[in-house]
Amino acid sequence: MHETMVAESILRTIIEQAEQVNAKPISAIISCGQFNTLNDEVMSFAFETAAAGTICEKMTLEIKHIPLRATCKQCQTIFEFDVSKPHCAACESSDYVFQPDAPLLLETIEFEE
Repeated sequence: MHETMVAESILRTIIEQAEQVNAKPISAIISCGQFNTLNDEVMSFAFETAAAGTICEKMTLEIKHIPLRATCKQCQTIFEFDVSKPHCAACESSDYVFQPDAPLLLETIEFEE
């Protein structure tokens, strides 16, 4: 259900931008963090369904997942957090704080020339 709301919101934004530049969108890239994550298959299906019959029909949507990062309290190293290895990549400490998660963003829209 989350993906459907995101797809509809992204679609509205893309359509608004297409109207402003008077061009047909052909692809877009969105990104999300680990706490704002999207299921790629569900998101692609939701976007395709929402875009049916609009100027965005048949455009491609790429989803980039931005890794969660943490800062080690022992050595101050910033590292990509891996749930299967929940410790600092440099000193092996398990004393760390998470950095802010990447937001859900519509990064780019490509239009036909």
